[in-house]
Amino acid sequence: MWSLGLVSAILPGLSMEEVFQFLEEKKFTAVELMCWPKGKAERRYAGVSHLDPAGVDDYFIGHFHALQASSNVRVSGLGYYPNPLDPDEEKSAFYLSHIEKIIRAAASLGVPVVNTFIGRHPAKTVKENIELFRQRWPRVIDLAGELGVHIAIENCPMLFTDDEWPGGKNLATTPAIWDELFSIVPAAHFGLNYDPSHMIWQMMDPLQPIRDYADRLHHVHLKDAKVYREKLNRVGIMATPLQFHAPSIPGRGDMHWPSFFKALKDVGYRGPVCIEVEDKDFEGSETDVEKAILLARDHILASMA
Repeated sequence: MWSLGLVSAILPGLSMEEVFQFLEEKKFTAVELMCWPKGKAERRYAGVSHLDPAGVDDYFIGHFHALQASSNVRVSGLGYYPNPLDPDEEKSAFYLSHIEKIIRAAASLGVPVVNTFIGRHPAKTVKENIELFRQRWPRVIDLAGELGVHIAIENCPMLFTDDEWPGGKNLATTPAIWDELFSIVPAAHFGLNYDPSHMIWQMMDPLQPIRDYADRLHHVHLKDAKVYREKLNRVGIMATPLQFHAPSIPGRGDMHWPSFFKALKDVGYRGPVCIEVEDKDFEGSETDVEKAILLARDHILASMA
């Protein structure tokens, strides 16, 4: 029913071809390929590139299609998660320009979705950031529409560390804000790369957005979150979120995955669902990473049944 995939950021040491081989062996059928520009990563899980949009020429397009044709794995989306509303306007312009390159690459390769963040100026209010969105994003979303590509925004607040305080580095965190963004750009190809884990630690219902935004679900991430109530009771919700919760693989957090998939089924979502591994308990070695991927895969497959 759904195409079960993996976000490739957790496999930084593999080439694109090796990612396909790995996923084929592990019985996955989809992958979100990371497309970060070359350079030093600014944070964990960033900076990984399995597809360089600047290298998408006729030869690469042929190679890419041959790779997919010889495999059961399909590319569900191209991913790049910077801060396009960065306070540094030069950085903001670079990030948006790279997103445009990825959109063009996706169109050339026949990949349906580009996954990213809206970004946020962390020191400005939501209202002020919505105005920044109005200034910087519509032309990018229009480009995607012209080329037949969906833009899917992940709902991660990017509010985990002191340097992201107080507002975080991604604006599109709640349904109230999504409505504002969708009113500015109502185009149907502009929607969500929905990750339920971020609703859990924000103390929100992770299932209601599936029902309310069924027509905006262009891609789905499968990540869990564990809220430690004793820590929350001590530091409160105004603390940096990692003081009271931890990202985890599906099956080790507070998400009830059978209910999640029932909600997806009820609204008719049949698109890709990609496991995102960001669990510190499995970062010790490549063996630990593979264990995390397989544990998550097996839990998800059981929850889908």
